[in-house]
Amino acid sequence: MYQKLIKPILDFSLAFIAVLILMPFFILITLFLFIANNGKPFFLQKRPGKNEKIFTIIKFKTMNDKKDKMGNLLPDNKRLTIVGAFVRKTSLDEIPQLINVVKGDMSLVGPRPLLPEYLPLYNIFQKQRHLVKPGITGWAQVNGRNAISWQQKFEYDVFYVNNCSFILDFKIVMKTVKKVFVKEGINMQGEVTTTSFKGNKR
Repeated sequence: MYQKLIKPILDFSLAFIAVLILMPFFILITLFLFIANNGKPFFLQKRPGKNEKIFTIIKFKTMNDKKDKMGNLLPDNKRLTIVGAFVRKTSLDEIPQLINVVKGDMSLVGPRPLLPEYLPLYNIFQKQRHLVKPGITGWAQVNGRNAISWQQKFEYDVFYVNNCSFILDFKIVMKTVKKVFVKEGINMQGEVTTTSFKGNKR
């Protein structure tokens, strides 16, 4: 009942209201990133959603596209702009995903949508994360976010899939608000972005 009816209604309603309330911030951040990223304020990328259906995720672009003499992108820490660093540190880069929630691609709470190239690397247990819509925040995010291992993330994701409820969602939202303010677990130690998933050890 909750997952099939109540949760989708709550997702759409709350996301739509949030978009309206945050619109002034949305416009202001877009303007600053437009300047910092040479006219490219948004980051668009294909991600797998529920049942591994591919959709386009929308985020604020926190890194520029500067390349070396060979035409290769510079390391993440050299492409992260001052504005982008602030936006990422405060988790404001996630705001555009509210549009994904309104469209029905995502939920406010659920396993984070990862890269399509990871799909063949999941084992049967890990594939369960795609039985529900991906979320802007999730159980793994409030229990370490990018500071925990991939194995731990997947265990938290599958726990959420098997225990999804209004109470759990509410708990995750409250913990997310707290973590945004204290800025916990945004990156793995020594990394600007999280490391890539390489598959499971055999």
